[in-house]
Amino acid sequence: MSDEARTYLSTALTVMEDNALRRDDVDWDEVRRTAFAQASSAQRPRDTYRAIEAAVGSLGDGHSGFYDPKRVKEMFGEEQLRNPVEGRALAGRMGYLSLPGVQGSEAVYQQYVREGRSAVAKANRPKACGWVIDLRRNSGGNMWPMLAVVGPILGDGHVGSFVDADGKKTVWSIEKGSPHLNGESTGWGTSPPVGGGSAPFAVLTSRATASAGEAVTVAFRGRPDTRSFGEDTTGIPTGNAQHELSDGAMLNLTEVKYADRTGRAYDSPIPPDQPVVDNLGRGGAKDPVLEAAKEWLSEQPGCA
Repeated sequence: MSDEARTYLSTALTVMEDNALRRDDVDWDEVRRTAFAQASSAQRPRDTYRAIEAAVGSLGDGHSGFYDPKRVKEMFGEEQLRNPVEGRALAGRMGYLSLPGVQGSEAVYQQYVREGRSAVAKANRPKACGWVIDLRRNSGGNMWPMLAVVGPILGDGHVGSFVDADGKKTVWSIEKGSPHLNGESTGWGTSPPVGGGSAPFAVLTSRATASAGEAVTVAFRGRPDTRSFGEDTTGIPTGNAQHELSDGAMLNLTEVKYADRTGRAYDSPIPPDQPVVDNLGRGGAKDPVLEAAKEWLSEQPGCA
């Protein structure tokens, strides 16, 4: 094994040991022995990739990942394929917003927020008495553009937090319609509140709602006049941080779990308040989850 490969592998393992959410549950001596045995003939950094991937798997969080330089460019490059943010007015003066996941460059995020806020404005004509927030196709990405879109209708104040391995909390909040982390702006411009930030919400989730999609789900948990419908989420309500290695490869490590505004932390699938089997995309002619949400909203003050 060359010195270059040995240093590269050792660095990657140290980053994991220092930062992973479940680091205290891992036998690091054994992980290191296994990794160096697997990469015993490595001469270049890329020769250690399989050993690093195996070490990431030992973390047991179901969310961490290792990406080679080519994959990093694909994930964070300028061109990203994603579903559009959809906003429309429903019968009974209800607003509907479908919020997909988003991952990419800063330009991609800026476009997402512009598109999303336009969708909110479209769905708010005439002034919506209540909202359906559809997260069933949100498989994750960057949570901050998503919160920048829903912030104006979610309402200002504390909406959730990150909790690290030591129990330290970092608070998410909405201020003037824009997301903040521990009181610091995450980089998105303010937006006027929609409906005073107090309208009732029906949040739709499915087994495809994951990661940052689960962060948005958590942001609505514990909020007054809010009810969720559909199916359990994927079950990775955790936040990842990116650590770039010397050759451009990346460790995407799970380092925090999500907690809602009441302080309840999540580390498994998040169940809806009202379970409804989701037929959307499975050949169903109707959308029973949306229908259940609309029925509940129609009974709320202002929408009745």
